[in-house]
Amino acid sequence: MVGALAQAGGDNSPVGTAALSATVPAEYRDLVQEAGNSCPEVSPNLLAALLQQESGFNPKASSPAGAQGIAQFMPSTWADEGVDGNGDGKKDVWDPEDAIPASGEYLCDLADEVADVPGDKRNNMLAAYNAGGTAVKKYGGVPPYKETQNYVQTISAAADKTPGGKTTTTNQAVTVINAAEEKIGTPYSWGGGNANGASSGTCCSPSGKTGVGIVGFDCSGLTVYAYAKAGITLPRTAAQQYAASEPVEPGQMRPGDLVFYGNTAASIHHVGIYVGNGYIINAPRPGAKVRYDPMDMMSDLYGVARPTQNTNKEI
Repeated sequence: MVGALAQAGGDNSPVGTAALSATVPAEYRDLVQEAGNSCPEVSPNLLAALLQQESGFNPKASSPAGAQGIAQFMPSTWADEGVDGNGDGKKDVWDPEDAIPASGEYLCDLADEVADVPGDKRNNMLAAYNAGGTAVKKYGGVPPYKETQNYVQTISAAADKTPGGKTTTTNQAVTVINAAEEKIGTPYSWGGGNANGASSGTCCSPSGKTGVGIVGFDCSGLTVYAYAKAGITLPRTAAQQYAASEPVEPGQMRPGDLVFYGNTAASIHHVGIYVGNGYIINAPRPGAKVRYDPMDMMSDLYGVARPTQNTNKEI
């Protein structure tokens, strides 16, 4: 399941509470608290961490694989597991009042399904949410899939986070992803793009391609634009953006982080915006358009980093 963020709307000040160590938008806090107590195997912190990983609390999130809503249910799973949480007579995957309770109950069902599997029960439950209970039972625990292993590690770490630490708002990540997503289909233009949007590029790329006369974005122009929408100023090139950001360990990745490619920090040549579960939005190359791609689209994945608020670092 791929969490692709769009516009979440609602309260612009996600808050943490004494009971929730994860940062949860205020409009979803009560839903997460209640659904997070659906069974002993699930907690509000765990459910909050899962929803952050899946969609960044965006009820309009959709993925190239077909996952939908704030909890990223596949349609076939929703048909079996969806609930009418608000009693309006509809089971609506796009309605957080239905999807959040459904995700809590689905976790409980998965916990029962893999209860006899050896190993950590919480990890097995989370792995089943990501890869399916059949895979967990087949491998006798968390499957040997890198995506699933990172998924379990990320959510477990967030769920165990001590309350009161420094937090960042999910609203900024939502804004970044929404801004980039709105530009899907825009042409690639070498040197194109700035904080105001698409622009005519320059000459010439290392392969000799020109952006002159092409209104669009190159990879770093897209990230400059998307982050500007969230009030964060990035340097212009991919290498400069990496230097101006804080590195993130693979298990701590969040939607909105930047994914960089190159053999060294100095030779970074490409950047994309992480949208969850192994996918990025990026302007890939001359002749292409802004689109989703898997993180392993290039063999020289260098690292992931998180820009800080209002960064103006010059390189």
